[in-house]
Amino acid sequence: MGGAIVVIVVLIIIVLMSSLRQCSEWQRKVVLRLGRFSGVRGPGIFFLLPFVERTPFTIDLRTVTSGFKAEQTLTRDNVPVNVDTILFWRVIDPSLAVLQVVDYTSAVMGAAQTALRDIIGRTDLAQVLSDRTALDTAMTETLDHQTEPWGVKVLSVQMRDIKIPDVLQDAMSRVAQAERERQARMILGDSEVAVAQRFSEAGKVYDTNPMALHLRGMNMLYEVMKAGGTSTVIVPSSAVESMTFGGLSGLTALAKEATRENGAAKGEGATA
Repeated sequence: MGGAIVVIVVLIIIVLMSSLRQCSEWQRKVVLRLGRFSGVRGPGIFFLLPFVERTPFTIDLRTVTSGFKAEQTLTRDNVPVNVDTILFWRVIDPSLAVLQVVDYTSAVMGAAQTALRDIIGRTDLAQVLSDRTALDTAMTETLDHQTEPWGVKVLSVQMRDIKIPDVLQDAMSRVAQAERERQARMILGDSEVAVAQRFSEAGKVYDTNPMALHLRGMNMLYEVMKAGGTSTVIVPSSAVESMTFGGLSGLTALAKEATRENGAAKGEGATA
């Protein structure tokens, strides 16, 4: 009698141990009772009805990061591009993820590929390159709406890299370089206009105030002489007259005339 009790106790312990289940904080287990959905258990330790309930699926509720690509996808203006994209998503309803779709991971990735190709096909290349944020937001909303019946929440979609053909890339580079050169020439032209306007205003001031022109000329000569060296400064005769250097120019002319006369006299003596 005592041996039979021990056997029964051992069998009960074995059955209880086989019915014991445990899952982590980020996991949930879908319970089926005789093949029908019974509920979602976890986290922690729980028991199943022996030989009646089972847990064939364990769902991870953490955020999943999935990378995928769209190769040779045509934009609306018929330009082939290769887009490298990353997707952030998570399961929020384990029962729907198990009961509504065979493989929710493959379903999410397939929907992401389709949505990416669709949104690129409806967008021009310029917008794809310049407005990634808007495209990411639009694709996130589209995918989230599509995966909601599967118990999946799409958190974010981000385009990491967009590659275009090398020939088109070179052409776009040349266009950008030409645009920069055009802007540089326009800025230079605006600067020339501003300088000309300033000189025009300065000329009006010098025209009404000869002393200011005289002082400016003296300052320019002083700056040149202060620099040192053996530089030769050529001053126009009009500037000399306006800066009262007429005496100096006259002395220079007399010296040149005397030099010419001495040279002529020496030539006549040699001929005699």
